Amino acid sequence: MKLLKEQIIKEGKVLSDTVLKVDSFLNHQIDPLLMKEIGEEFANRFTDEVITKILTIESSGIAPATMLGLTIGAPVVFARKRKSLTLSENLFSSKVHSFTKNETNDISVSKDFLSANDNVLIIDDFLANGEAVKGLLEIAEQAGATVIGVGIVIEKGFQKGGQLLREQGVRVESLANIKSLENGKVEFYD
Repeated sequence: MKLLKEQIIKEGKVLSDTVLKVDSFLNHQIDPLLMKEIGEEFANRFTDEVITKILTIESSGIAPATMLGLTIGAPVVFARKRKSLTLSENLFSSKVHSFTKNETNDISVSKDFLSANDNVLIIDDFLANGEAVKGLLEIAEQAGATVIGVGIVIEKGFQKGGQLLREQGVRVESLANIKSLENGKVEFYD
């Protein structure tokens, strides 16, 4: 997606050979016009599928997932990382290790919002080692839902997550796939 790649080059900050900071438009401050374009692009890429639910993880997946939901008219369900007084039982749960934060969280979705009748599209902001997506796949499996694919805003193609998911037969659509962050420069796969 040309617009996204341009935004990454313009505003992204390479912090190391493995860390790209995009908090000015994706995961701290959100560029709503870019998110609208991202939602429309995911809709175009999965136009051949019937999607009844969009599943993401808090917090950075919510904006692109919501814009996709708005575009296709499907509800967005997000897995919570923290326990809540109102969300303490009747849950699907999984453990997810965050590469960026180097911490493991329990993620949960209420059984009220995901079922065996759902065709689920998973959306997330980044794909590095694939831990968040694996956790969401596990939650969808617990619900008996059918996962039709995974939409990723930015894939770090130099890390193993995307390859492992694709080898397992998961359809992964990434809007920007980064080949390298070496020497402080973002290089994309074509």
